[in-house]
Amino acid sequence: MLNQSKGNEMAILEAIEADDLEENHEEPKLGSRNHSFVQARVTSLLSNDERFSVFVELSLDTSQIDLTQLGLSAKSELKPDVCIYPKNVGFKEEIDELKMSEMPLLAIEIISPKQGINDILTKFQIYFKLGVKSCWLIIPPLKSISVYRQLTHFQNFDFRDNELIDEGIDIHLAIQKVFTV
Repeated sequence: MLNQSKGNEMAILEAIEADDLEENHEEPKLGSRNHSFVQARVTSLLSNDERFSVFVELSLDTSQIDLTQLGLSAKSELKPDVCIYPKNVGFKEEIDELKMSEMPLLAIEIISPKQGINDILTKFQIYFKLGVKSCWLIIPPLKSISVYRQLTHFQNFDFRDNELIDEGIDIHLAIQKVFTV
């Protein structure tokens, strides 16, 4: 009887922890080979630019805006696949930060096979409300990247273009290098 009671308590604790994870964090993305490859490539390519510090899966604090206005559950953070900050935002010698209150210049989302574009555009809406200057949507199956300055103002680049140009933060990137070795 005692073992059964402990087993029930453990099951309840695990259920509570699972609920807490669902409430406080983004739903986990199911990674894929192409998603991972493109994430690594774009990170590597942007890291070569001395003006910026590049971060992967960094938690951004969204607590300063009301997400329920956008029809979203109250999440206190979002994690872009890749984001860039000015070079002076780098490794922190003092206590590490779990969530960045300072917003990046650029947030990049790479669509996963099980993810919808509307989900990403909703995230872009939040990023822009938080002060992010530019957002990129990378779609690996199409070998395309859309550069958003606002939700209604964007430019599409694909594998046939020589370079991606983000005029807002002055980035020029050889788009073919994002999708090839």
